[in-house]
Amino acid sequence: MSLKRLKFVDSKIYLMNRIIASFLRQLGFWMIFFAITRAVFISYNYSLISASDIPFSETIKAFWYAIPLDLATASYLLLFPFFLLLVQIFFTPKWLNSINLIYTFIGVFIFSLLVTAELGIYPEWKTKMPYKALMYLQNPSEVYNSASTGTFFVLVFIFIALTGLSFWLYKKYFFTRLTKPVTKKNLIWSPLFAIITVCFLIIGGRGGWQQIPINQSQSYYSNHNILNLASVNSAFNISISIIENYKNFDKNPFDFYSMDEALGRVDRITEVTKDTTVNILTTTRPNIVLIILESWSADLIESIEGEPGITPEFHELEKQGILFTNLYATGPRSEQAMGSIFSGFPAHPISSVTVQPEKFSKLHTITESLINQGYNTSFYFGGQLRYGNIKGFILHNGFTKIIELADFGSDVIKGKLGVHDEFVLSRQLSDLNKEKEPFFSAIFTLSSHSPYDQPMEKVLDWGGNENEYINSAYYTDRCLGNFFREASQQSWFDNTLFVIMADHSHNSYRNNSFYTPVYHKIPLMFLGNVIKPEFKGIKINKFANQSDFATTLLSQLNLDCTPFKWSRNLFNPYYPEFVYYSFEEGLGWVTKSGHFVYDPNLDHYIEDTVKEPLKDSIRKDGKSYLQVLFDEYMNL
Repeated sequence: MSLKRLKFVDSKIYLMNRIIASFLRQLGFWMIFFAITRAVFISYNYSLISASDIPFSETIKAFWYAIPLDLATASYLLLFPFFLLLVQIFFTPKWLNSINLIYTFIGVFIFSLLVTAELGIYPEWKTKMPYKALMYLQNPSEVYNSASTGTFFVLVFIFIALTGLSFWLYKKYFFTRLTKPVTKKNLIWSPLFAIITVCFLIIGGRGGWQQIPINQSQSYYSNHNILNLASVNSAFNISISIIENYKNFDKNPFDFYSMDEALGRVDRITEVTKDTTVNILTTTRPNIVLIILESWSADLIESIEGEPGITPEFHELEKQGILFTNLYATGPRSEQAMGSIFSGFPAHPISSVTVQPEKFSKLHTITESLINQGYNTSFYFGGQLRYGNIKGFILHNGFTKIIELADFGSDVIKGKLGVHDEFVLSRQLSDLNKEKEPFFSAIFTLSSHSPYDQPMEKVLDWGGNENEYINSAYYTDRCLGNFFREASQQSWFDNTLFVIMADHSHNSYRNNSFYTPVYHKIPLMFLGNVIKPEFKGIKINKFANQSDFATTLLSQLNLDCTPFKWSRNLFNPYYPEFVYYSFEEGLGWVTKSGHFVYDPNLDHYIEDTVKEPLKDSIRKDGKSYLQVLFDEYMNL
């Protein structure tokens, strides 16, 4: 090979090495920069951490649990530099290097400003920067006046120091200046670099190969919320907050009437004429086991007009408990159900409260009430709780033990979504035998969610397009039967209240329209030996919502229910009857006089069975309910 040819090859290799080094150095910078800002947050709030007696060993874990979300954020930030590097393979003028520096400085500047602002709001808001806090930046004088002069200037100093030192660090130790020109014949290495880097950015941005993309739950690891907030990447968090709220920055999209009129109607339709309850339990401090069934439609239950044979074990268990036959989920997704079940906060269109820590941190939960009464708590799920940020919400609840996919060994059968129900129920049962009473233990099943790969032969040969779905329900039902037979032999069984409820419904073999009320009907059953004999085996057919569980349960325990304003006591004979449910575009409203389903985007009533002269009044009741609910959600 000639000397001239050798120099040409060397120049290509030299440049590609510099290109690769530049990308890796920029990645390293952002990861280190995120760690620095995290250290600043922890240091600034260390007095609060120390006051909570949090061990240093737990605090330092924030840096480890932060890595996946930091990597995802860095992947997004590196998209522009990556395209810049592709250009610089062939074209390397000095001004492209300047663009890289300007871009990085802007990123450091904005992120430093965000972190500094979070230092200022955390003592008051106890959260990371939410989208609505950005509204305050429109009036800088109010921001200044709301903080003491000393604090304000300390934060200004931190911002300037963090920005200046971080950018100096990047420019001195991480920036790679690309100036060596290479001809356009350099086509060998560039496609390989492009393909590998694109794959890396995609995988890094979504947090891996798994089905559910990464979210804030990935960084949640502690029962001390300040550590979870320290671990969560600030840029990722506010991006999610903005995305979830982009449709309603300034105005409630369901602003149908004047707020006074809407509030008046909601007060009227939710008024309880007599505050009382029927006591169904033999004790006010039972153990509580809550079984949340994935995607169980009421059509699976024979006693709720379903076909016999799908859930025979559930049918047998009805003899020991109280079955609600006219209860509806408030939303169609699992993460919405968690807010509805544990906080009594109904689901609503557009978003979910569980994906926004700055909002759900303001909600009270039944778990908190039980912990205050000395209950030990646990939550079991065979999959990954990152979906819909459920893990973040569950940790907010205060569950001291959380068992999910990563906590199971290789000796259990796993499907595409995770560990199947029989093994998760068995794990819960085994753990409860070692649990100190009283305990509150929740379990969320998964085998009745597609792809329906449960370890069971197909039993039911009918059901048409939902044959796999009803077979998966049969499997979970069989697991429930085995669970209760084993649980009945345990010492804690006689002092335990069991609650079985679905998270949301699912299309059934009857293929009901998604919008119609019957689609959203789900089972709820209270059972166990703590239920008084005269109530066992009864069915309650009054209209009810999944969000009513919170007040219903706590009323039986003689605990305060006032934080759960959207939740009714279903054992109060005088509670007002109606059903509310939501979907992405609107709401459904069900009363004894009929129901309507409304899409506000199209101003269209998909269904309306209410007769005159009540039609207009009932429409206003349902739409006012959504308006006031969403307004409260916006202002959390």
